[in-house]
Amino acid sequence: MSLVRLNIKGISYSQTQNGAYALILNEVDGDRKLPIVIGAFEAQSIAIALEKEIRPPRPLTHDLFKNFADRFDIVVKQVIIHKLVDGVFYSSLICERDKIEEIIDARTSDAIALALRFQAPIFTYKNILDKAGIYLKVDPTKEEELDSILVDNILNEEIEIEPTQDDYKVKTIEELHDLLDEAVNDEDYEKAAKIRDEISKR
Repeated sequence: MSLVRLNIKGISYSQTQNGAYALILNEVDGDRKLPIVIGAFEAQSIAIALEKEIRPPRPLTHDLFKNFADRFDIVVKQVIIHKLVDGVFYSSLICERDKIEEIIDARTSDAIALALRFQAPIFTYKNILDKAGIYLKVDPTKEEELDSILVDNILNEEIEIEPTQDDYKVKTIEELHDLLDEAVNDEDYEKAAKIRDEISKR
């Protein structure tokens, strides 16, 4: 079976179900997306690895794993999403130490959080992408909105929630930087990402 390389497009949040996230992976040499539902903790860990500007004051679980692996000369060479059963993706970490390769079973969300930290490529098999990949050719300006709808379709939930978002537009740059530091110290990385986005817009 042939392997297909994937890139991380980002994390999309459900508009209808609180605390539900999907990791959106893109086919490198194609237009299909592979959406994978993940938990809030894993979404936060992946978001931190994607957002280079946000540094947690203490190592998170995946950072600890990376530090541990570095100390003992273990390298994650690649991640392979190798199986899809009843909507659940199964992944393997391909690791190497002293030129000996080992394959370790992992949850896909954990495997991708580690792949980011080791800068390891992510692959899946063509038959998995054929089965679960979604082809969306859309206006790039509406892509984020469609990703959110995609998450809701995956979750297949009809729960209405009130959107809650702090308004950072009225804050000064100095206030935003203070809030960003406070959010990072409180380990509220979702809030920190929103504040960083507002700072970037300025």
